[in-house]
Amino acid sequence: MPLLLDTHVLLWVLNNPAKLSKKTRNLIERSEVLVSAASLWEISIKAALGKLKANPQDIFDAIKPSGFDILPVQAEHAIAVFSLGTVHGDPFDRLLVAQAMSERISLLTLDDTLLGYGPSVRLAE
Repeated sequence: MPLLLDTHVLLWVLNNPAKLSKKTRNLIERSEVLVSAASLWEISIKAALGKLKANPQDIFDAIKPSGFDILPVQAEHAIAVFSLGTVHGDPFDRLLVAQAMSERISLLTLDDTLLGYGPSVRLAE
């Protein structure tokens, strides 16, 4: 099953993969991996506010060479956020969950709170 990387997981995969367990790194290596356009938007906002030291263009430029594909945000993804419960309040995380559910893929995250959204969410180690 394809994996959608949570923004935090994406940053670790690209910048410090040793922070992830060998099991998680192996899972990513043998999976079709997607990165949401919403993650690039989140990185851009947080970097511009000084909350994250990352260059969004550098992250974008590293995605394709890593073998990952971009998942655009579609209208149905945005609308699917409406039907999510209030398990998590972060709008970026909620959109990633909605994308995973809509596309019938797994969101790979480090945030165990997101497990409350059910089987579309998988916890990285």
